[in-house]
Amino acid sequence: MNTIPVLVTEPTVEPITAEEVKLHLRIDHDAEDSWIDQSITAARQYIEDMAARQMVTATRKLILDYFTCEVELPRPPLIAVTGITYVDTDGATQTLSTDVYTVDTDSVPGRVYLAYDQSWPDTREVQKAVEITYTCGYGDPCDVPRGLKSAMKLLIGTWYENRESVVFGQPYQMPDALGVLLAQFKIQGAP
Repeated sequence: MNTIPVLVTEPTVEPITAEEVKLHLRIDHDAEDSWIDQSITAARQYIEDMAARQMVTATRKLILDYFTCEVELPRPPLIAVTGITYVDTDGATQTLSTDVYTVDTDSVPGRVYLAYDQSWPDTREVQKAVEITYTCGYGDPCDVPRGLKSAMKLLIGTWYENRESVVFGQPYQMPDALGVLLAQFKIQGAP
């Protein structure tokens, strides 16, 4: 089965501020502010990819070819499923009633499965017949675990000190501390 995770709505805030990064880097001027802002977003995206988690609330969509018994939703923690649509056998897009499925926000990753005594509707045999839209993330920046924030600062600090992909004739390597920080958040089976 083909599954396609899609980011629908980016977070509206970042987990750390430019002021926090400047304090970490011991910068007391504004000349690097644009670079710092760009680096915060890049570091968040990198850490989210490495840990297979969503830091600050975002909306995502998982696209499937058909319904399965249980669907794990990428980028925990799962906050809520906002809707499930599917292409019925006649080719019309339908919204699935919330009575048909159960959302488990306690599991990591969160999941959707059939409610008791329910069955998935028949879908047209086409690719991308099912779309699950959901919100995920820790919530506000203050709710993001400190380990993930520290990983961002460490990564930004490394980029600040080494602005090129080659350092002194050696290929660039991520610091070991970054892997240690991320190991506690990484989802089993995630790339």
